[in-house]
Amino acid sequence: MNRTKNIFCWLKEITEIKTPSAEFTDKDWDQFNSYMVHRFISTNELYTELADLAQSLMPNNKRDIYNLYKEMIPKRKAYFRYIKTKMKSPNKELVEKISFYFKVGSDEAASYIEMLNKDDLNTILKEMGGEDKEIKKLLK
Repeated sequence: MNRTKNIFCWLKEITEIKTPSAEFTDKDWDQFNSYMVHRFISTNELYTELADLAQSLMPNNKRDIYNLYKEMIPKRKAYFRYIKTKMKSPNKELVEKISFYFKVGSDEAASYIEMLNKDDLNTILKEMGGEDKEIKKLLK
């Protein structure tokens, strides 16, 4: 039987089904993403401290992480709310231009964009020879 799992199947295994870890194949374990399991479980306030403890295990110890959660979380349905970021990522072309202007990396340029207001960005882009139409498109 093919048991290849996505994150939601793994969460159900941990909270409801509780299949012994020895019954999963290597292919199943390849689908187990420690980071995502920790991330989802930590969103339930009942299990936040458990997720913090489980994160001390090495991410490649997938069986140990699974077994810890399986044994510590009671057998019942659990709700794990996925929290998406509300921040929009800046336009890549704008990041490149600001990166070039300040001679910094793209991560630092993205943080500059967050700190600068539209007027400042507009001034910088005009200094770099940008046309109004192009600048307006970049600042959307």
